[in-house]
Amino acid sequence: MSPTLHKVARFADLSAERGTRVCVKGGDDAKEIPILLVRDGDDVRAYTAECPHAGGPLDEGAICNGRIVCPWHKGTFEVRDGSLVEPPPLKALTRYEATIKDGDVYVSAQPIDSGEASKKQANASRTMLIVGAGAAGAAACSALREAGFDGRIVLAGDDAREPYDRTSLSKFTLAGDMPPDDVPALLDDDFFAKHDIERVESQAVHLDPKEKRAELANGQKIEYEAALVCTGGVPKPLDIPGAKLEYVHLLRTRDDARAILASLEGCKHVVIVGASFIGLEVASCLRKREIDVTVVAPGKVPFAKQFGERIGEMFRTLHQKNGVTFHMNARISEFAGENAVSEVILDSGGRIAADVVIAGTGVEPATSFLSGLALADDRSVNVDATMLAAPALYAAGDIARFPLPRSDQSVRIEHWRVAQQHARVAAYNMAGSTREYVGVPYFWTYHYEKTFDYLGHVEKPDDIEIDGDLDAQHFIAYLLKDGRVGAVIACEHDVAVCRLAEAMREPLTLEDARRIANA
Repeated sequence: MSPTLHKVARFADLSAERGTRVCVKGGDDAKEIPILLVRDGDDVRAYTAECPHAGGPLDEGAICNGRIVCPWHKGTFEVRDGSLVEPPPLKALTRYEATIKDGDVYVSAQPIDSGEASKKQANASRTMLIVGAGAAGAAACSALREAGFDGRIVLAGDDAREPYDRTSLSKFTLAGDMPPDDVPALLDDDFFAKHDIERVESQAVHLDPKEKRAELANGQKIEYEAALVCTGGVPKPLDIPGAKLEYVHLLRTRDDARAILASLEGCKHVVIVGASFIGLEVASCLRKREIDVTVVAPGKVPFAKQFGERIGEMFRTLHQKNGVTFHMNARISEFAGENAVSEVILDSGGRIAADVVIAGTGVEPATSFLSGLALADDRSVNVDATMLAAPALYAAGDIARFPLPRSDQSVRIEHWRVAQQHARVAAYNMAGSTREYVGVPYFWTYHYEKTFDYLGHVEKPDDIEIDGDLDAQHFIAYLLKDGRVGAVIACEHDVAVCRLAEAMREPLTLEDARRIANA
């Protein structure tokens, strides 16, 4: 029996530049189902109206280059069929039947498909090994099945039971907005069973690319046809006297977040070591709890390396207005206290009261288990544009030093979404479909209810052009290099960033970027 079609809109009223959200009633309980209508030439497509990643409202994003771009985290889908182009979503959009009759648009409340690949294991003689169960590992599992690989997939790592969204820890969890157990998983609950993916909650302790064999901490040995290493970073140790005192924390995992939250009970003073993205996101969380926060960092201005001093000063001023105290150009000589930290002592001799210390001093590539592979000076893995590091061995994410598209640079970028982009490219190549990384790096950072988007990558820009009000956090800043827009940072310009996320796949002049942003 054909599904019931509901009249929902006039085709002439649909915009070509963004989707239109409608609701139809379906099912026995007559719940309203949000559906996104998208113009595709003289035709119309209908998809779920919310991004599969975090429920972002796709109608508030943009349509560019035949793609739907989510306003929240820039997940991207093809207009023609809803297939996934760019993470952080890890599956296609759910599709609905849609048709045009006499200029009216009709849609069904019954989905055509759920957007998920449906491959099941059929050839256990072929094994793909994914070492590392974070954002990249989850993306690789999904992409291997999406690419049609029907053999054995093994995911190994401490988080293999349930890869989760670690970015929420510093943005929401420490503020009390999202308990550690509520941090969302990266894949649906039934994904691993449905797609016959083996999960081994154990780290790799040795991997030999020549032998195509890995050994795990639990003693298990796995031979593979191809492997992806995406073990991320390990926090740089605090080489400071007193670093072993109680209530001196790093933040990397759910368990770290739980320990910090327990330490915050009755806490009045927190010192954050390092003015990193994680460090200042944590500062924002703690000020929401009305805890006194002091940031100690060696640089002159936060984020100056990434954004330049003028934008870095904006971030510092924003935090100062919200009560954060900064000690910049400062270093810590000691954490003082008996069993638990009580003071932070600076090189200058200054002393800061501290009930809790949280270090955000960066990470180092987790590559110590690799053998027979030449590493870069920072212990990262050199890869080509296909993410290949050695025959049948791929690397992705924090550990990968890769060719930056549209430049002559080889870089390492510690961004969560970049890790997922890398993993999808690697997985398709592992499955036999040639792909290269041509994406635009993207990340977002969150401070005092404001989201800052960063597109692209540039080191030491020649100039920075700012449109809008920087001090009011309502702006787009263009970071220029060699006459082109190398990167963009923006706040409260979601649709413009969506357009630029697609447009920056090609070299852009400042004039072109402004025209696209203001279209």
